[in-house]
Amino acid sequence: LSVSVSLSLSLSLSLSLSPAATPGGALSFLALGDWGGLPEPPFVTPRQVATAAALGRAAAERGGDFVLALGDNFYYEGVRDEWDPRFQDTFERVFVSPGLRGVPWFVMAGNHDHAGNVTAQLRYSRHSPRWHFPHPYYSLRLHLLGCPHTVSMSLCPQVSPGVPRCPQVSPNVPRCPCTVPRCPQLEAAAGDAFVLVAGHYPVWSVAKHGPTGCLVRLLRPLLRRHRVSAYLCGHDHNLQYLEEGGVSYVLSGAGNFMEDSRPHERSVPPGALRFFYGSPESPGGFAHVRLEPAGATVTFLESTGRVLHRVTLPPRL
Repeated sequence: LSVSVSLSLSLSLSLSLSPAATPGGALSFLALGDWGGLPEPPFVTPRQVATAAALGRAAAERGGDFVLALGDNFYYEGVRDEWDPRFQDTFERVFVSPGLRGVPWFVMAGNHDHAGNVTAQLRYSRHSPRWHFPHPYYSLRLHLLGCPHTVSMSLCPQVSPGVPRCPQVSPNVPRCPCTVPRCPQLEAAAGDAFVLVAGHYPVWSVAKHGPTGCLVRLLRPLLRRHRVSAYLCGHDHNLQYLEEGGVSYVLSGAGNFMEDSRPHERSVPPGALRFFYGSPESPGGFAHVRLEPAGATVTFLESTGRVLHRVTLPPRL
């Protein structure tokens, strides 16, 4: 199974993944957000440790060709430089399950990462064989066995290089384009069986942070126009699944904290919310995505191994 990574700045990375990593020859990945430990000893939370162990079990039992890290990788103020010990204390020494051995991580930054040195997280790609963060905005092209079509995944295409951005109004709101940008990544994916887009901030969320206004205004039309299969994100510290306008929204932000409040239930379209889980007693959770020619199955897993919710998305073609 080959994976090509094409970046918007003519930078490319390619690597090989074993088809045996996923039972049945499908391609699977684990989506984990808001997993970044603590800035003081022991630099991890019990929930992060439990989730790391469960991530390894899920990769071994259900398949895991890579991990998609959805941001807030290091609480609360990111890292200082590429040699910051937090890389070891909060990442390398925590995600050590046999099921994660040799599994690449494709990384994006969250608001807490931007409070520190995001360039250092990019440069850490040179120090770790499994940490892949080549550029703030990049795309993956995935090839499914037995399927003539490919799968595209764009990471944070909502803010393209060179597009003027409006001032950031608060640390919890991203700097968005002032006008709707063209999105070459999505235009190039017109013939793909599945198109996935990922970013740290949610488009829709019923939880503490709620919908991200500028993404509703600017990214949501792009997702609908290009018939995107799903948008994956974190930021709110729970698990959610929503459907709206033909697009699935997968929120996986339960890697380190859990919050069960839903103050924005009336801020999402009626009927959009299909699943929510944020029990404070829970040891955390994440999403597992299995891609096959017949469909993409999204399974929300608690760190106990319990299946919380499952949905299968049809191919676009």
